[in-house]
Amino acid sequence: MRRKTGIEWTEVTWNPTTGCDRISEGCDNCYALAMAKRLKAMGSERYQTDGDPRTSGPGFALTVHRDALAQPYRWGGRRVVFVNSMSDLFHAKVPKAFIQDVFAVIADTPQHTYQVLTKRSARLPKIADQLEWPSNLWMGISVENADHLYRVDHLRQVPAAVRFLSCEPLLGPLDGLDLSGIGWVITGGESGPKARPLDPDWVRDIRDQCVDHGVPFFHKQWGGRTPKAHGRDLDGAVWSEMPDLPSVVTA
Repeated sequence: MRRKTGIEWTEVTWNPTTGCDRISEGCDNCYALAMAKRLKAMGSERYQTDGDPRTSGPGFALTVHRDALAQPYRWGGRRVVFVNSMSDLFHAKVPKAFIQDVFAVIADTPQHTYQVLTKRSARLPKIADQLEWPSNLWMGISVENADHLYRVDHLRQVPAAVRFLSCEPLLGPLDGLDLSGIGWVITGGESGPKARPLDPDWVRDIRDQCVDHGVPFFHKQWGGRTPKAHGRDLDGAVWSEMPDLPSVVTA
């Protein structure tokens, strides 16, 4: 079901798959894993299958929901849609044919703008030429520290209308970041009781590179025990830049 979201850079979420597995440091305190555990306890039917306890958890096994493919056709107006806030569309257990189906729905609903985000960047160039890339699809990768900058190179190989980086939770400086071919950058600190600290200089360096390269920059939050604990202000300004939304051509 389409839901309003507290994520500052999007409007609603759409989860044609649910569940995931932790693969890197940025996953250590995964909000979706904790939420899935609560949803299972509440009886939510989409979160009743448990994942591997070593990498996942209660209610968080990777699950494909074919019935969710029909949902965007019922939405009115125009929306900015975060695809799979509770999963990763490019997880190895998501069939390529289902990814193609998701992309087809996106192409069939050009009034909406869809944001897809993955940590499984290595799969992107492997199947990019087997996907149709509609102009209303933005493709992003998560990069939490310099050890995972290789994901940016993978992203550059896909023909998405907008390629973007989500540096959240940002756990270290991104020394060596190359913004060529990148159309948007988001930064943010970790939230929750185990939140790891965010050094403002890490954010300043990314912001300055974005300004120098003309790349829209969005600072989502500083993080802390609660998501909005320390606000969004960076050196006296709130950075909320985004790429231009695609125009919708009607007959």
